[in-house]
Amino acid sequence: MKHEGRIEREDEQALLAVGPVDGRYRKATRRLVEYFSEYALIRARARIEIEWLIALADNPAIAAIGPFDDQVKAKLRGLITAFAVADAGRVKQLEAETNHDVKALEYFLKEKIAASGLSLPLEMIHFACTSEDISNLAYALMLKEFCTGTLLPTLARVRRTLAEMARRYKDAAMIARTHGQEASPTTIGKEFAIFAYRLERQIAQLRSQEYLGKCNGAVGNYNAHRFAYPEVDWIAHTRRFVEHLGLVFNPLTTQIESHDFVAELFHTLIRTGTILLSFARDIWGYVALGYFTQRIAPGEVGSSVMPHKVNPIDFENCEGNVGVANALFDHLASKLPVARWQRDLSDSTAMRAIGNAFGHLIIALSALERGLGKLELNEARLAASFDEEKSWEIVAEGIQTLMRRYNLDQPYERLKELTRGRMVTRQLIQEFIARLPLDDAAREAFARLEPRNYLGYASELVERFTPVED
Repeated sequence: MKHEGRIEREDEQALLAVGPVDGRYRKATRRLVEYFSEYALIRARARIEIEWLIALADNPAIAAIGPFDDQVKAKLRGLITAFAVADAGRVKQLEAETNHDVKALEYFLKEKIAASGLSLPLEMIHFACTSEDISNLAYALMLKEFCTGTLLPTLARVRRTLAEMARRYKDAAMIARTHGQEASPTTIGKEFAIFAYRLERQIAQLRSQEYLGKCNGAVGNYNAHRFAYPEVDWIAHTRRFVEHLGLVFNPLTTQIESHDFVAELFHTLIRTGTILLSFARDIWGYVALGYFTQRIAPGEVGSSVMPHKVNPIDFENCEGNVGVANALFDHLASKLPVARWQRDLSDSTAMRAIGNAFGHLIIALSALERGLGKLELNEARLAASFDEEKSWEIVAEGIQTLMRRYNLDQPYERLKELTRGRMVTRQLIQEFIARLPLDDAAREAFARLEPRNYLGYASELVERFTPVED
C-alpha cells in the first residue's frame, strides 16, 4: 500500500479506535488493511473499472473505443499499481459531492487518466455498468485473494503444527474423559490428530471454493449493453471478462450477484472456527489438569493479585474471538443471499462488516498459534494421573469385552457391580480375573493389561491419518 499521508504514531491511533480489530489487536490485523479497508475496496473497484475499460477496447465490435496497445494497457494498470492512500482520499472528496461511492470513483478515474496524458474516450469508463457490477467483482477478488493468499496459509500452518504435535505425543498416554468422567485411555497425540484431521477437511473445502462474479447491468439483463451495441455478444463478452479476473461467471442475477458463494464461504469458516474453538477449550482443560504447562515469558503477569498464576489466556483469547467472528459470519451468511426484488442496499452495508469478521478470525488464529508455541507436556503429571494401584476401573471396558469373546455370563453386569461406587485397585481386578474360567491365551492377555497400555490403535491412527505436510 502506498502510505502517502500515512498517520504517524499508529500506536496512538490504536488507542482511539472504536473496535478491537483496529485498536487493541492492530498488530495481528494490520495485514487485513490490504484486503478489507476502505482504501482496499476503492482500489479494488478501480482495478475492475480499468480492466473493464481494457476489455471493451479488446473487443473489435466495440468501435467507440478501439484497441489499446500494450503500452496503453500498462499505463492504465500502472494507475492501480501506484494507487495510494491519497488517491483514495480524492475519491472520498468526490463522494462527499456525489453521495455515491462508485460514481465518485468514475469521476476520479476520468481525472486521473486525463492527467496521465492518455487520449482516451473517457465516457467509456463505467460503460453500461451499474455500481454493483463493479462492487461485486471487487469484493469477490478481495475475498479470493485474502483467502488464498493469507487465510489458507495461516490455517495450513496451524494444521501442520497440530499434526507435528500429534506425532510428537502419539505415545503419551492420557486418561480420556467422557461426560467429564475418567474413561478408557487415549494419547495426547491422538486427540491432537483429531483436530488436525477435522481442520484439513475444512481447508480442502476452502481450497475448492468458487468465487462468482457478474457484469450484466441494472437488473441483470444487459439492457443498456444490448441497446447501445446490439451487434456484440455481451453474454460471451462478460463471461470472458469475469473469467479473465480469475472468477466464476454467474449468468443469472438481479442487479446484484446473489452472494450464495459468499454464504458458502462463510459457512465453511463458521465450521472452521467451531473446530478451533473446540480445540482451544480442550487444551484449556488439559492445562487446568496439569497435563501441559506453559512457558513463562519474562515480565509477564498472570494475575494482578496472585503472583503464581500462568493463565491459558491465548486459548481463551482464541475462543472469545472465534465466537465474535462466527456470529458475524453467521449473520452475513444468512443476510447476504436475501434481497428485495431486483435490488436493495442492505447487502451493501452488511458487506462492509466482512473485514471485522475476518479480523476476529485472524486474531483468534494468532492467539492459538501463540498459545501452541508455549505448551510443554508435563510428563510427570500425565504419568501420575495413572495411579498404578487405584485407576483400574478404566480397563473395565476391555475386561468385559474379552469376557464376551469367551461367552462368559453377564460380563457387563458383573463388571458394573465390581467397579461402580468403589475404589478399583489392581488387586481387586486381579482377584476378579483369577476367578474366571479362562484358557491360557486369555489369562496371558489379562496379564499384559495395564491402564497405561490399554490404548487400542491410538498411536497407529496418528501415524496413518495425520501427515505433517499438506
